[in-house]
Amino acid sequence: MASTKEVKIREASLSDRDAVVRVLLDAYRQYEQTLDAERWEQYRNGILQAIDAPTTRDRLVAEVDGQIVGSVFIYDSSESAYGAPQLAIHNPIIRLLGVTREARGLGVATELIRESAKRSLEWGADTLHLHTSDMMDSAVRLYERLGFERAHDKEFFNGDILVKSYKLRLKETALLQAH
Repeated sequence: MASTKEVKIREASLSDRDAVVRVLLDAYRQYEQTLDAERWEQYRNGILQAIDAPTTRDRLVAEVDGQIVGSVFIYDSSESAYGAPQLAIHNPIIRLLGVTREARGLGVATELIRESAKRSLEWGADTLHLHTSDMMDSAVRLYERLGFERAHDKEFFNGDILVKSYKLRLKETALLQAH
């Protein structure tokens, strides 16, 4: 795919489900080599369960040339995202941001985050949150480049893995000023 391709973001429809599964499994499959077999199976099952979770506020997909190449899910809070009210995040959280390996470098993830931030601001939120780990180093670099800041007070451990928290201040971010 050439980098001149236009990325279109839209709400996912029910008929997009199989494409979203394909995108997310393709995007996250790189971690199959990093995680042990049991952890990978748990991670994969968590992805598949999240696809149909009734607590998701919005599911977005990214298209290039009419093909779905990315997706992200938006939740209202830490309770709806993770069943973790103790994190006390009462602003939108994005999860399962995924881009197919063939579409990386086209700005798909940035556009999915931009649309998530735009919607969150329209819903009256002042921050957009996400959680990640060191395993996802290229994603962390993207988040930091887009203006996300660490939110140490919203972090937790999943087994022995530190799940890092990041937040984007929606009213201050250049991400929304550019469009």
